[in-house]
Amino acid sequence: MGESMDFVKWLGQDMSLKIFTSLDDPFDLIRTSAVSRSWREFVIGNGLCKMLCLRKCPEVASFVRVVVVEPRGTGVGGSGEWDCLEREHRVYAPLGRELITSGGESCITEAVCASSTDHYPDESVNNTLEPSDGHGASYWSSKGATDPSASETLIYKLASQLCLVTELHVHPFQAYFQFGFPIYSPMAVRFHMGYSKDPLEIDNEETEYHDEMFVWTYSSPEFPMAQENLLQKFKLPKPILCIGGILKVELLGRLQTQETDGLYYTCIDHVQAIGLPLSPAFDVEMIGDTGKCTLKYNPSVDISETESSSHGAGPLIDAYDSDNEYLN
Repeated sequence: MGESMDFVKWLGQDMSLKIFTSLDDPFDLIRTSAVSRSWREFVIGNGLCKMLCLRKCPEVASFVRVVVVEPRGTGVGGSGEWDCLEREHRVYAPLGRELITSGGESCITEAVCASSTDHYPDESVNNTLEPSDGHGASYWSSKGATDPSASETLIYKLASQLCLVTELHVHPFQAYFQFGFPIYSPMAVRFHMGYSKDPLEIDNEETEYHDEMFVWTYSSPEFPMAQENLLQKFKLPKPILCIGGILKVELLGRLQTQETDGLYYTCIDHVQAIGLPLSPAFDVEMIGDTGKCTLKYNPSVDISETESSSHGAGPLIDAYDSDNEYLN
């Protein structure tokens, strides 16, 4: 590609930026940065990989600093302006690939706590980690309330501090052992994602946690629930990057009273958070209670070629090495 044919220099900054930002696939942007030295400098100098990640997931704005970690655990890279831009490119380019990865596995690994429990441990929130087999009464139950507008919360730990969540599933419990087979569904649900201010210590005893011990960086719309014995699915308006690995399920209002005491209860059979944890190459370090964090990237953690080619794009192009040979 001759010097006179480089449209980046021919069209100028504004028009070139408009063309490059029209690329919506991280793989296309990475390949573009490998075409020539001037294109690579344009992509890095304008932070285009970071911009694309922000368009995919606005939660990326929580990353106020990026660190590239070597196997010995030390951060690398100079402190100059170009060094910082190259380091961000090195981190946000593979992060962009993660943010377009599709998947449908449950990301919940542990139950942290419930705002109340009627009979612990028989009706513990731990019972919601697996669906009931239909042969036993495995469910979580709130304490009874006289007010049908009373709400409850269930808090869970996800598989990673960085999970891309697309939808949530909640299955209300039907008490087949009570007269009339009542279904103890909430009126509505809302979901929050964030992190714990202090390290969680989860054991087999009833854990005492309170809402103020967490920072919630995302809150979903409110979804109405049907009083039906089925797994009800709530698709988020867009995939959400949960930073911190904590999910709160807010159960809003109550529909069903218990015949024996006339109190309103909410009972849940099963909860799922559908999505994918990001590659273990990525980690975060939260900065106090600000909702901001440092994004850490360890390139020594292999990302399989199979995963990279799952988008039909083939292995990820190494556009980070300044000694690459370019077409010009």
